[in-house]
Amino acid sequence: MTLKYKWLLLVAVLAAGTGVVSRKAGFKGKTEAAAINQQPNIIVILADDLGYGDLQCFNPDSRISTPHLNKLAGEGLLFTDAHSGSAVCTPTRYGLITGRYAFRSPLKKGVLGGYSPSLIEKDRFTIARLLKQAGYSTAVIGKWHLGLNWPVPDSSLLSVPDSPDKWLSGEGLAIREDLTLGPNDLGFDYSYILSSSLDIPPYLYLENGRLLSRTLQEIEGNNNPRGVFWRKGIASADFRIEKTLDHFGTKASAHLAAMSKKKTPFFLYLPLTSPHTPWLPAPQFQGKSGAGTYGDFVMHTDHVVGRVMHTLDSLGLRENTLVIFTSDNGADWKPGDRKEFPLHRANGIYRGQKSDIWEGGHRVPFIASWPGMIKHPAVVNQTICLTDLAATFAALTGQVLPANSAQDSYDFSPLLKNPAQKQAVRESVIHHAISGMFAIRKGKWKYIDGQGSGGWSAAPESRLPAQLYNLETDPQETRNLLENHPDIARELKELLDRQKEAGYTRSGAAG
Repeated sequence: MTLKYKWLLLVAVLAAGTGVVSRKAGFKGKTEAAAINQQPNIIVILADDLGYGDLQCFNPDSRISTPHLNKLAGEGLLFTDAHSGSAVCTPTRYGLITGRYAFRSPLKKGVLGGYSPSLIEKDRFTIARLLKQAGYSTAVIGKWHLGLNWPVPDSSLLSVPDSPDKWLSGEGLAIREDLTLGPNDLGFDYSYILSSSLDIPPYLYLENGRLLSRTLQEIEGNNNPRGVFWRKGIASADFRIEKTLDHFGTKASAHLAAMSKKKTPFFLYLPLTSPHTPWLPAPQFQGKSGAGTYGDFVMHTDHVVGRVMHTLDSLGLRENTLVIFTSDNGADWKPGDRKEFPLHRANGIYRGQKSDIWEGGHRVPFIASWPGMIKHPAVVNQTICLTDLAATFAALTGQVLPANSAQDSYDFSPLLKNPAQKQAVRESVIHHAISGMFAIRKGKWKYIDGQGSGGWSAAPESRLPAQLYNLETDPQETRNLLENHPDIARELKELLDRQKEAGYTRSGAAG
C-alpha cells in the first residue's frame, strides 16, 4: 500500500463522524459545476456484492490486490459514507435507476427472479431518460435484475405469485421472442444484458430486447465448493458462465469506441456480475489473493475495470468523463469465510454482511473520478446514497427533475468541485434489509426499527424492540443505546415513519 493511499485512509479516519444536518439541495437553473462543463460523459460501474473492505484504497489491510481501483481513487474522490439503497441487489438497482427507494415499489422485501416482470413501470422516470433528454446517448451493458416483460402467448400456463419476491418459473413465457418491456423502453438507447444474477436462470444475453441465440438448453446447477454456485435452468447453447464478466468488459470497451466517433455525450451504466456468486476467477487470478476464490474474483473484477479505463484513456475521453464506481450492497462474506481467512475483512470494520440492516450490508465503496473537474484526490465523509445519482446528474446537465419523481435523490454535485464543503447533502438516509426491516440514519445516530440483522447474520436475542447506535463512537454497532436515549430513538422513528409514508417534496421538506 502506497503512502498516498494510507494518507487518504488516515484523513478518512480523522474526519469520520462529522454529523451535519441540512436540507435537500434544490434545483434552480444550472449549477456551478454544470456551468463549468455542461456535458461530461458519465460512466457508472456497479460491482455486485463487493464489500467496503475489499478494496485497498478503502482498507489498507485488504488481502486483495486492486491496483486499477486504487489508481481510480487516487485520481478522484473516495467517499467513506456511501450507502446502497438496500442490502440486496434488485432494490438497490431500482433506486439507482429511478432515484426512489424500492420500498415505494411493489417489492417490499427480497429480490426478483430471472423471469420476473419489470419492476420499473414503462412511464417511470429514470436516469437514462433524464440524460437522453439532455442529448446523451444512453446504454446499459451488464446485469439488469430489474425484471423484463416477455410475451405471454398462453396466460393459462402462467402461474403468477402473490408477491414480487416469489419468482416466476418461466413457464408460459415466450422467452425466444422479443421483449415487450425492457431497458430500451425505459430510456436506454442501447442495451446488452443478462436478465438477472449469474446464478439465476435464464442464462442468456439480450441485445436491445432480442435474444442473441435462440438455441436453448438446460444446464445443471452447481453448489460446490463454497461460492461456486448457480441454479439449474435454461441457457443459450453458446453461453459460458465463466466468460460472462470478461464478455461484458469487452462489450463495454467496444461501446466506448463507438461513442468516441460521435459528437454527443454518452452515459454508460455498466453493472458487473462480480464478485457475486458463482466465484469464477480467470486462471491468471486463481490463488493470487489472500482471500481465497472470492478474493481472486475481486482481483478479476478490478482487472476488468482497468480494461475499461484503459479504453477510455486510449480514446482520449478520460478528461471529460465522470466515472463512478460503487457496489450494490455489502459482501456475501459469511462466518466460515471469516474463519478461513481471518486477515481479510470484506466489509471492513463494519458489522454484518450482504442482506443485513447493519452497516456491513449497505455501506459500500464509492469512487468518483473526473479529471476535468476533480483536480486533486480527496476523501469525502458526507453521507450519500446510490439513489442520489438522479439529482446529481440533473444538476450536472442543468436540468430540473420532474415533479413527483426521484423523491429520494439528493444532489451531491457540489462535492465534486469542493469535497470539503461542510453543508450536508442530505438530512438523513433510509436503510432496508432483505427481510424488509427498516433503519434510518441522521448524523451520527442510526435507529433500526426491529431486532437482529434483518438478514442472514445471526444475532443474540434481545429484550429491546429496536436498536439505536452512535456511529461516531461505535461504528461497529456493538452497543444498543435505545434505553439511554429514548428521545433520540423516538425522534428518528417518527422521521422514518414520515419519510416512508410520504417521501419528499422537491423543496426537501418531508411531506
